[in-house]
Amino acid sequence: MIYLLFSVLSSTAIFVLFKLFSKYKIDTLQAIVINYATAFSFGLIFNDAQITVSEIIQTNWFIAAIGLGFLFIAIFNVMALTAQRNGLSVASVASKMSLIIPVIFGIYVNNESTEAQKLIGIALALVAVYLTSIKQKDNSVVTKSIYLPIILFIGSGIIDTSVNHFAPKGNIPLFLSSIFGIAAIIGFSLFAYKSITTKKRFQLKSIPFGILLGVVNYGSMYFLLLALRVENTESSTIFTINNIAILALSTLVGLVLFKESISKKNWIGIILAFIAILLVTLA
Repeated sequence: MIYLLFSVLSSTAIFVLFKLFSKYKIDTLQAIVINYATAFSFGLIFNDAQITVSEIIQTNWFIAAIGLGFLFIAIFNVMALTAQRNGLSVASVASKMSLIIPVIFGIYVNNESTEAQKLIGIALALVAVYLTSIKQKDNSVVTKSIYLPIILFIGSGIIDTSVNHFAPKGNIPLFLSSIFGIAAIIGFSLFAYKSITTKKRFQLKSIPFGILLGVVNYGSMYFLLLALRVENTESSTIFTINNIAILALSTLVGLVLFKESISKKNWIGIILAFIAILLVTLA
């Protein structure tokens, strides 16, 4: 479970950095591009296998890595649009509820266990996600641009499912590096296009924030995959615990560090999240 703990802490750090982006007026796209470049570099640094570019292209996961690189950028933009047009709560619920997709995949495709206690825990987790994500004074509109939260829900679920399904048992750093490398190339292209069309200048302060984001972003994916590769563990269990633990911890961090208000529904969601973690873990 130590890998899962590191994954949750890394993902929560991502939340903290995004909050700081707003505070220090960091250009999100610029920081995201640097983040992917940093995560790509980390994958190369931690890769201990001698392998050429031609050998990477011939691996059975390379095409999937290209697709995931595109999805990383696309779903990030969809998340931003959903938050802008439908509200933060809708964006949060849509992205976190997507845990049901890898859970269903694990149960039906990988024939993972379906004990009553585990299923109750998963159901409680979904309720916890909803209650924890709903924020007061959030002008969320579900019906406006309804296709955006639907795309966000499906896309986020596909990313989690695909990363786990296509990741090799060995050489995880190279697999992640390939994904982040593709995402970085697409991100740089988008930034170049926007710079030309809007004449927006690059902000030097985006660099340190982007690097920090890249470090914890790589860590969140790397440790999650290590947790999923531990013997006698099931992906449906890991994804459930990971998602709701991140949401609950991020909410508590928001309260402590950023003085965010937490409603009674949020507190109920946090309590249900911990109950769900216990039920799923002990199943």
